[in-house]
Amino acid sequence: MRGLIRYFVKYNLTGDLLMIAILAAGFVGLNNLRSNFFPEVDSKTIQVQVVYPGASPEEIEEGIVAKIEENLKGISGLDQVKSVCNENAGSITIETVSADVADEALQNVKNAVDRIA
Repeated sequence: MRGLIRYFVKYNLTGDLLMIAILAAGFVGLNNLRSNFFPEVDSKTIQVQVVYPGASPEEIEEGIVAKIEENLKGISGLDQVKSVCNENAGSITIETVSADVADEALQNVKNAVDRIA
């Protein structure tokens, strides 16, 4: 360790150049650093919520959720479809195979839901 210190005392230009190189690398790294308040996360999940005031869970399941699930059967890229029916509302959670096909699957799900009268 003393030899290293002795070297930088004897050849002070080397120490200055090393310090400039470290500062330049830090400045370049700081300019290339990305920062977001909310992280960008690719989502594989699509959520469909249906509200039907005054309806029982059975009515929502038979009248709305079952029809949506039938229309979703032909869509490619879907991995899993889960549905929950509550009083006055129903919720369908759709998971895609990967985040890459999520945008295309979202458009197909929107079209399938819009086809229901």
